[in-house]
Amino acid sequence: MVSAILFGIQLLVTVVVGIYFYTQLRAQRKTQPAHRRDSGKEYERLQRMRALKLSEPLAERVRPGKFSDIIGQEDGIKSLKAILCGKNPQHVIIYGPPGIGKTCAARLVLEAAKKSAGTPFAANAPFIEMDATCVRFDERAIADPLIGSVHDPIYQGAGPLGVQGIPQPKPGAVTKAHGGVLFLDEIGELHPIQMNKLLKVLEDRKVMLESAYYNADDTAVPRYIHDIFKNGLPADFRLVGATTRSPQEISPALRSRCMEIYFRALEPEEVADIAFHSAQRAGFAMKKEDAEMVGRFASCGRDAVNIVQMCAGLAQLENRTEILTRDVEWVIYSGHYAARPDQKADTSNRIGVVHGLAIVGSHQGATMEIEAVAQRGSGKLHITGIVDEEEIGGDNRKIRRKSTARSSLENVMTLLGSMGYRTDEYDLHINFPGGTPVDGPSAGVAMAVVAASALTGRPVDGHVAVTGEVSVRGMVKPVGGVPGKVEAAERAGLTSVLIPFENQLERFEHTTIQVKPIRTLREALDRMLLPAEAATVEIALNAQPVSPVPVLVAEEKLATGNS
Repeated sequence: MVSAILFGIQLLVTVVVGIYFYTQLRAQRKTQPAHRRDSGKEYERLQRMRALKLSEPLAERVRPGKFSDIIGQEDGIKSLKAILCGKNPQHVIIYGPPGIGKTCAARLVLEAAKKSAGTPFAANAPFIEMDATCVRFDERAIADPLIGSVHDPIYQGAGPLGVQGIPQPKPGAVTKAHGGVLFLDEIGELHPIQMNKLLKVLEDRKVMLESAYYNADDTAVPRYIHDIFKNGLPADFRLVGATTRSPQEISPALRSRCMEIYFRALEPEEVADIAFHSAQRAGFAMKKEDAEMVGRFASCGRDAVNIVQMCAGLAQLENRTEILTRDVEWVIYSGHYAARPDQKADTSNRIGVVHGLAIVGSHQGATMEIEAVAQRGSGKLHITGIVDEEEIGGDNRKIRRKSTARSSLENVMTLLGSMGYRTDEYDLHINFPGGTPVDGPSAGVAMAVVAASALTGRPVDGHVAVTGEVSVRGMVKPVGGVPGKVEAAERAGLTSVLIPFENQLERFEHTTIQVKPIRTLREALDRMLLPAEAATVEIALNAQPVSPVPVLVAEEKLATGNS
């Protein structure tokens, strides 16, 4: 009897459990097809989206595929190869304006490095590209696409390991670039917190991660996770950072870990060449003259491609396969493109005008005319142009100082006075036209020459440019950016340039322009000031020049540096 009762209870429990599982199975069968149908629909929708493609943008079609396609950056590419294509590649920062080929150059150089003798880069070395302006991170270390992060089990979507309370490391770009190159565009915009993390990774060549949920004694934690928390994620890569900022704006700690190279701004004729070939690749004919017009208004290769793209669109509207002059003019007008200044210098021999040299923009040399007028007065000095006062120092302590260009002019006038020029009887006005900022004393020799010209009525040789700092003893001191300044004088159509003796380089012997090193201001005056009858332009503003008192002995002492 008792056994019969137990059997009945067991049968009842079995039936109840069976009914429960049967009910669960039916519910699962009802829900699964719906999920599968939704998943299938989304997958099909995704495939349809991938199959739908617009025409390839012109910018992608003209993207450089070999070194010869990168216009105007031969020196920069050579430097990049020297840094990466060898047995011991280094980190590097590339400075330069946008749209000149920095990213393409880095890609191509890595491919070249893979084939170089003794290279540590494997044939499958990755090239990981990120934009520093778009690197988002969470201060709680939930997500960090650049450095890497840990997905703790408390967060949604932790998965099977999260259910077991196991933290899961997630590699970032620095680990994905392991064994290759991490290209970080606009590296100057990287958040300071991320910058500090990146510097640590560059130093250690690995990423150390932490989690309060990690237990080194937990046997349920997979072995690879134990290894990551103990030894870190590998991150042995070479950083190639690109920036449009100046070196002074980049973290000194980062600069100390990197080599630095410069990609220069493109010249108008180089931009014109890009525009011409872009039109060809787009299937449109374009005159050389119209391409040159694009070069005069586009500041970089990307601007040139955009102008050509819109011109091609105008031609298509009229069923043409040729880009006309009116198309280019309309795009330039509607796009409000500003004309680039003419870089050709006026080679007339003029009184009170000298060709100075400066560094502007992305370390590019430029010529600038410096004007001077002397009129009878009491020795007052006027200097105009962008030569304002400068402010230096941090937030707590700031110092305002006189412009170094203005200080250099005072040195010049003291020197000219000691050389016998009657500077105390004439008011002198020196002007830097054109809106080019004047910073530093490198215009000292040029100001001395133009001041002497205005005071004596002797014209300045219009075929010569000059750069250099001048001391109150008449010695010419070295300055920065001389290679770029020499190139600027060469582009401007000048025949010779005077530079400080200490800035002389062997490479200047192979230029088409004569580079003449000078030690003293006396040499510059002798080479640049011509007889009064050699003037090809009349003196302006009825200025009244005066011949200097002949103090030859004093001048000779100043020239030799004797007291």
